[in-house]
Amino acid sequence: MILQFKNYTLDFSKKTQVMGILNVTPDSFSDGARYLDKNKAINHAVQMAQDGADIIDIGGESTRPGSIPITIEEELQRVIPVIKELSKQINIPISIDTYKSKVAKAAIDSGASIINDISAFHFDPKMAGLAASTEVPVILMHIKGTPKDMQNNPDYRDLFSEIIDYLNDGIKIALQAGVSKYKIIIDPGIGFGKTFQHNIKIIQNLNRFKRLDKPILIGVSRKAFIGAILDNAPAQERLIGSVSTALICAMNGANILRVHDVKETVQSLKILKAFHEQPSKV
Repeated sequence: MILQFKNYTLDFSKKTQVMGILNVTPDSFSDGARYLDKNKAINHAVQMAQDGADIIDIGGESTRPGSIPITIEEELQRVIPVIKELSKQINIPISIDTYKSKVAKAAIDSGASIINDISAFHFDPKMAGLAASTEVPVILMHIKGTPKDMQNNPDYRDLFSEIIDYLNDGIKIALQAGVSKYKIIIDPGIGFGKTFQHNIKIIQNLNRFKRLDKPILIGVSRKAFIGAILDNAPAQERLIGSVSTALICAMNGANILRVHDVKETVQSLKILKAFHEQPSKV
């Protein structure tokens, strides 16, 4: 699959793409308030682009476990000034991380060119139509419940079939609205209504999502299950664990890695690619 933007091409057949995370929020689990200032946010995004990011994903509302939704107006105030300025400074695509169609529309009007919806078009019935009319690629993620309650004892009869059914339903919503089948990316939603064991199983079996015939995005960066593996390491001490897990995801079939630590992830992927490209002479 190839996605062509104005000055940039994402070719999933050639390499694993890296999406840099930019949270312009006061309360994100890993870097809350760090990039709430517009200039700091823009400078950080430019640096991620220079470090090799293929996409910058901008979010103005924290969707960490237990988070409470903010108003559309507040979300717009956080993301739109950053997107307007950033789109003038970088050539790579900007993704808007939102499940609200009004925010997505304003972001696209301001320079964003991808919609990243944690609800796979289930929360806002107008989102699919907006994606179709603007002809932008979409990322459809699985979530069980809402950010406020998703980690309250998440339980599944069949983990993979339920996630696949939810994503397939999102794909159908998108296609029925007129979104091109070639512009849909899926995300199994690590940490979004998943236990520690659920997360591990999903990563171990990413190939099971290939049946949906869509590029797979996965976000594991600095998440709690990595901290749990590392003897309860806090978010700021999960760099090596995050990069290691990202590489496992890439080896298991992920097409896009959503990460905080772009430079380290890009370098690690280069090492992985070099070993895959060099034939063994033993």
